[in-house]
Amino acid sequence: MREGVYGIVTMLFFDACTLEGKSFRVFYFYQKERFFLMTQASKRTHHLAVAAMLSAVAAVLQFVEFSIPLIPSFVKLDISDLPALLGTFSLGPVYGVVIQLVKNLLHLPFGSSAGVGELSNFILGAVFVLCAGLVYRKHKSRKGALIGAMLGAVLMAVVSVPSNYFFVYPAYVKVYGMPLEAIIGAYQAILGTIAEVPSSNALLNCLLVFNVPFTLCKGLLDVGLCFLIYKPLSPLLHK
Repeated sequence: MREGVYGIVTMLFFDACTLEGKSFRVFYFYQKERFFLMTQASKRTHHLAVAAMLSAVAAVLQFVEFSIPLIPSFVKLDISDLPALLGTFSLGPVYGVVIQLVKNLLHLPFGSSAGVGELSNFILGAVFVLCAGLVYRKHKSRKGALIGAMLGAVLMAVVSVPSNYFFVYPAYVKVYGMPLEAIIGAYQAILGTIAEVPSSNALLNCLLVFNVPFTLCKGLLDVGLCFLIYKPLSPLLHK
């Protein structure tokens, strides 16, 4: 703190003076560059500290999951994407993706899906926060953040279809030896004939009718909570 104040005073002093001597100019630019590097290092340290804190909170929230009535027991709701969304708006989209990665790495030793659930969570969560962060970077306003976050939630819901269809459920069949028909049956027991509407593919029907709306609502819940708590947390997230 003392060095930062010293750097500011030094720059202001030499800016106020006419620098004609070579030694003065060298000293001035040295102090200016030194102050810039100190500021950048302090900013980077703060970003890393905030990212670490948000990753830890996200990892804890990933353990706090809820079963919802009338929903298959293997599908649970959590809000662990919320800290990454806060991070992508305050630190940038790359930090948001890193928070998602660290969160799932921390959860991996305690998971029961042999890494399948964590990888799926990372892919969908990374799509969510990356989209939100990139849009917000182009349009830095509350409206831009809202549009970016909502687009991210929609894109996450869309990506959940190929992710679950080609990777997650086939992996669960191999890992747990659970017949795919049993998974489809759990959906159909709830959805009934609605699960047969979009196409003739039973699994794809279940994903389109159930997983897409569920994932979208999960993302929108994170968006709503983010906009509710972002301003009170802003002094902590920013420096």
